[in-house]
Amino acid sequence: MASLATAEACDTNMSLLGTGDLRVLHPSFQIYGQCRSFSGPIVTVKVFEDNVFIRELLETRGEGRVLAIDGGGSMRCALVGGNLAQLAQNMGWAGIVVNGCIRDVEEINACDIGVRALASHPQKSNKKSTGEKQVPIYVGGTLIHPGEWLYADSDGILVSRTELSV
Repeated sequence: MASLATAEACDTNMSLLGTGDLRVLHPSFQIYGQCRSFSGPIVTVKVFEDNVFIRELLETRGEGRVLAIDGGGSMRCALVGGNLAQLAQNMGWAGIVVNGCIRDVEEINACDIGVRALASHPQKSNKKSTGEKQVPIYVGGTLIHPGEWLYADSDGILVSRTELSV
């Protein structure tokens, strides 16, 4: 998939920004992983300090999709670590955006995948199988629906109702 610069996408799609069909996430996400830019259709999951559903989704074929995780912005544990990032890479996911924390930063940075998260935290999450898959989530100041498109690079993260042309 061709790379799309988020700054250029904003400049050439001002009308979509005006209607809300293209949204910019708050600039609060840190960059991890080897892929500095990534994009793809969005799969959503809503969890709180529990990553069982995240693993279940990442165990499926990614096919260039992006997993958007609403972890409630929790800073008390990590939702994604090195093993899950490696799994995502192996299963063909383009990237992961975490409204929460990750851990195993060095392992994640060695993976050929794009990861954005609020911060890192050494403590692992719970394993209670609580949460919701493929539901609208509120992350980075915007509502994200499953099937929308996410574009991330060093300038920021965009969400679009439809795929943008390069």
